[in-house]
Amino acid sequence: MAYSITESRIGYLPIASTDAGAANAGSSTLYPSPPNTLGQVVRAFDPTYGEGEFIMLVGVASTVVGSLVSYNATTYQTALSADTANLAGPVAVAMSACTAALFGWYQVGGLAVIKKTAVAVAPQVAIFQSATVGRVMATVAAGKQLLGARTANLTSVTSTTSTVIVSINRPHKQGQIT
Repeated sequence: MAYSITESRIGYLPIASTDAGAANAGSSTLYPSPPNTLGQVVRAFDPTYGEGEFIMLVGVASTVVGSLVSYNATTYQTALSADTANLAGPVAVAMSACTAALFGWYQVGGLAVIKKTAVAVAPQVAIFQSATVGRVMATVAAGKQLLGARTANLTSVTSTTSTVIVSINRPHKQGQIT
């Protein structure tokens, strides 16, 4: 994936990169290097996957490209998406190995390449949180569906393939079901 930011402002961190951040004068708190800001959303284009939307978030240990993360919409801190039913909240897809204390872009819109478990995935199906943190599966699991996400593969993806293409639009984990 070679996403290029299409915003008219210069100096943005490239989509597949990470940033160690910078501190304001007299402070030890790190922030993304300007002009990047936490929670900022940009659009970018890839010749294969088309246009996508990306949000600037704080990384977490063990993140790899394609990890599914949950994030706090107030602090912008990420966590590898856990296997917990009915835990409503926004999720995004890591575009870099954005580990703890780093800043990076996470995809929230467009065609995303997401890490999956070792199960086959039929075309155009709903997607669910896997028991493996940071990964998805196509196996139905009550209370674990990702809303605003559906597989975009045109043919079945084998169980040995480690990723699946998913069409996402500000995806969220499923909340309480009755």
